Amino acid sequence: MAPTAQDVRHSIEEHWREYLSKYGNLFSSDSISGSSPPSVFVGSFGYPKVGVGPMVPPIHGDTSLFDLPEKWPGKSLEEIVNFRLKLVRGIQKVPVAEPTGRFIEHLQELAMASNTPDSDIVFEKNTAPVTTIDGESAPFGPIGEIKSARFSGISTNSSIEKTCYDRDLKAQDAILHLYNSGIEISKIQKCLSIGMFGKKRRLVPTRWSITATDDTISQNLVSEILDYPQIDSHFVFSHEHLGNLYSVLLFPHRWMYEMEEAWHTASGQIGFGADSEDANGIDHYPGIAGAYFAAKLGVAEFLKKKKRQAGALVLREIRPEYAVPVGVWQVREAIRAAMAKQPVLADSMEEGLTLACKKMSISKNEWMAKGTILKMLKQKSITDYF
Repeated sequence: MAPTAQDVRHSIEEHWREYLSKYGNLFSSDSISGSSPPSVFVGSFGYPKVGVGPMVPPIHGDTSLFDLPEKWPGKSLEEIVNFRLKLVRGIQKVPVAEPTGRFIEHLQELAMASNTPDSDIVFEKNTAPVTTIDGESAPFGPIGEIKSARFSGISTNSSIEKTCYDRDLKAQDAILHLYNSGIEISKIQKCLSIGMFGKKRRLVPTRWSITATDDTISQNLVSEILDYPQIDSHFVFSHEHLGNLYSVLLFPHRWMYEMEEAWHTASGQIGFGADSEDANGIDHYPGIAGAYFAAKLGVAEFLKKKKRQAGALVLREIRPEYAVPVGVWQVREAIRAAMAKQPVLADSMEEGLTLACKKMSISKNEWMAKGTILKMLKQKSITDYF
């Protein structure tokens, strides 16, 4: 008898439980010496007093790949998880409001680094393995409470440093300035997280800062897109990686955007989530969380580059193979990769939807029943009356 989808999922999950148990326990020590990618992490547990600190692998040299998601497309899930499990996370409990002190200054310098600084950390006791997964940010290895930390050989990025020291610059403006200067989003997010932006500065848990950065940038891009002419055809883009299938349908319309996600549950059922917006933006936190803004950013970047406006529907099928979430960066990078490909041209919205769903195991009717894009299209806009 052939295995069912439920059997396949259970087999994959068991593989990853064994993988995390095996490779998440390789490092256990009361100290570590290595080169930080550079990487800082701000937890959310215990907010408003949270665990803050660097992440360091027991490796010297160029470790930048361990915490640079923009360089991960094309890597396998095993490779990415292996990068992350090498990162040992040190923490000190720090109030989020108005972060000060030499420890925070060290971490801010680390976040500004353009190289991989040497790091020497002494822990209160041996590090403990962490095998829980946070779907918003990438996983990491063992964790330990910091007794002392020393960093050396830091070369700071001048653009980031200048922005950090401008205390009259609003956090939103700082994010946009660095993005427009070509700084990677993952680096901008770290700086926001460790309290380097804005007039009234505070620490922002990493999982929140990732979403805030994507949201800020995508909002700004859309505000520019609204002044561009609409596309005149239907285009379908697609991409697959890490067990995720993506389709993006662009269609002639004033900016509107919907993202739908479907996933295969442990019981063999299909779960759905969806959120949408029109030109006024979204007025609530999306149920599909950071993935919504990450995908929106990738679409908006494409339209800004083409100087065009469109309606956009993003479909994401999360296959059982994606058993270890590695963070919403992969949504942003997948959409970027999809939009860099040659699209398929459709003659109509209906054909576009058919093509977008073609490689999915979920039918077009199922997708459309869970979303609101067709209902939104049926609503008359004010231009229909002129």
